[in-house]
Amino acid sequence: MPSAAVERQVALSSAIAAAATRSEVLTAMEDAAEAFGFAHVTLMAKPGDDDEYMSRLIIQTTLPEDFVRQFDRNRFLVACPVMPTLFETMLPQAWTLEGLERDGIVPAPITRLMRRFSLFTTVVMPLHSFDGARFLLRFDGKRPSLRQSEINEFAVISLHAFEVFDRIRRTEEIAIPRPLSMRELEVVRWTAQGKTSVEIGRILSLSDHTINAHLTNAIKKLDCVNRTQLVAKAIRLGLIP
Repeated sequence: MPSAAVERQVALSSAIAAAATRSEVLTAMEDAAEAFGFAHVTLMAKPGDDDEYMSRLIIQTTLPEDFVRQFDRNRFLVACPVMPTLFETMLPQAWTLEGLERDGIVPAPITRLMRRFSLFTTVVMPLHSFDGARFLLRFDGKRPSLRQSEINEFAVISLHAFEVFDRIRRTEEIAIPRPLSMRELEVVRWTAQGKTSVEIGRILSLSDHTINAHLTNAIKKLDCVNRTQLVAKAIRLGLIP
C-alpha cells in the first residue's frame, strides 16, 4: 500500500477510534468521505420486504434532504433492482452512474435523480452487527470510479467505523430518551409521511414556524442532527409506526 494511503488510513482510524457518540462517528466518516473524494456518507438499516421509504431506514446521512424526499415520494426503494443484491456478499460494491445508465440496470427516473444531485459514483459496504442487525454504509459523490486498492481501503475503514458505531448503538438502546410531547409526535408522524412544514401547518392549523419549532425540539430530545435522522430514530424506538 502506498505511503499516502497508509497515512490516510492511520489518520481516519485514529479519528474513528476516538469517537464517543454516533454523531462523532458520522463526523469521522464525513472526513473519510472527503479523503476518498466523496461528498456524502450514509448509514442505513437493511430494507425489509415491506419497506418502501429510504428515510425510515436511514440512521445518519449527509445526503440532501430533498434527494431523500424525492426518492421516497417516487417509491424508488421498491423500484431499485440494486438494493436487494447488496447483501448477497460481505464485500464492498462500487458503481458509477455512467455504468448504470449504459447497462440499463437502474430505471431512468432513478438515474436522473442521481444525476441531478451529482451522485455519480457510489461505494457500498454491507455490515452485520453483533446482535444480527444488518446495515449499509455508503459514500456518494462526483469522482472517478474507484481503484481496487481504494475499495479495499474503504472496506477496512467501514468495518472499523461500524464496530465503533455498533458498540455505541447497543449502549444507547439501553437508555430511554426523553419523551416527545403529543404535538411533537404528531408533527414527526406527518414528517415521516413526507409532508413539508407548510403542509403540516395547514393540516394542524398551525404556522410553519411553529411546526419547525416542534421539529427542532424533537430533534434535540432524540439527539438527532436532522429531520431524516429524527424520523428514522422515532420509528426505530417505536415512537411512531
